[in-house]
Amino acid sequence: MSKKLVIFGVGEQAEVIQYYFDKHSDYEIAAFTVDGEHVSEDSFWGKPVIEAEEISQQFSPDTHDAYVAIGYNKLNHLRAEKYHWMKGLGYSLANYISEKATVLTDKIGDNVLILEENTIQPFVEVGNNVVLWSGNHIGHHTIIRDHVFVASHIVCSGGVDIGEYSFLGVNATLRDHITIGPKNIIGAGAILLKSTGENEVYPGKHTDKIEGLEATSLKRI
Repeated sequence: MSKKLVIFGVGEQAEVIQYYFDKHSDYEIAAFTVDGEHVSEDSFWGKPVIEAEEISQQFSPDTHDAYVAIGYNKLNHLRAEKYHWMKGLGYSLANYISEKATVLTDKIGDNVLILEENTIQPFVEVGNNVVLWSGNHIGHHTIIRDHVFVASHIVCSGGVDIGEYSFLGVNATLRDHITIGPKNIIGAGAILLKSTGENEVYPGKHTDKIEGLEATSLKRI
């Protein structure tokens, strides 16, 4: 018998996540929920959209689990807020861990998303409400603390400590045994060779255009 799931969110993140839960999990999606002021449609992907203020009365935490499908809005604080809201209503928060991910640790919190082609080595710790999009390498003895969002194709060497609420952009590289402070933004393609403080931003390097050169003038492409 399938387990029942309520998903918080009706945006792109929720659309992607409902696909994974629907196609590749034991859960049956029962409903979606958002704050009442944001309800603009009666259904989403064929399931009812219920005001968050009423969700526990219509889809009881005794018979339903929940997943908070919100991205890195407000540096992950919005997802954290709704995570605590749903737990406060009594819901157990579900994880989605792809069968196509290599996960060699059991130290994983709740409301965790681990998509395909992630490699998570032994002795890694993953906190609560963490998103690991597809294709990352998380090295041994790394700690990913609560409410972190890791985009795709990040190389995180061994023994790294990633602080709460941080965001790591695509193709970022972190050397071993450094600490990423809480509430950091590590931009796409950034290379981190030393520890960071709290509430800091490390942009990746943008590739500049070659002035005066037209792409169609290149003869070998």
